[in-house]
Amino acid sequence: MGSQKKRPVRLTAQDREELVRVTTTGVRPASMIMRARVLLALDTAVGEVDSKEVIAARLGVSGETLRLVAKRFAETGGDACATITRKKRDLPPVPSPVTGEVEARLIAMACSQPPQGYARWSLRLMEKHVALVEDIPDLDHSSIGRVLKKRNCVLT
Repeated sequence: MGSQKKRPVRLTAQDREELVRVTTTGVRPASMIMRARVLLALDTAVGEVDSKEVIAARLGVSGETLRLVAKRFAETGGDACATITRKKRDLPPVPSPVTGEVEARLIAMACSQPPQGYARWSLRLMEKHVALVEDIPDLDHSSIGRVLKKRNCVLT
């Protein structure tokens, strides 16, 4: 009962109706349906809530899941939709080494004349030349290909 006292879940009639619709109709991710069921079970607006252990056993989730869903409900300011949906990441975990300047340098290299002895640029040849240039980070041929494909720059 600790999480219900610390973070009580009080759903409006509209939120409750939407959560019932999520759990009973349509095709949705299993995690979304599970969180919706947890919110419905923790709702104190309809009456007394069972203990955490009883709810966890009935829904087939852990007590920690109940705590985390109640915590997320409190963090989102009581927004049920934001609680059950997947949280979007703000930034990628690792920043991309390809910046606008790097893209411009790669495109300029692809549009320039190939080195002596070669008829055209290939991705692997560009990879070797990028490794020789100091102000461009080392990129593999597939990354170079993605950059050029994104800008419709075709190697001929």
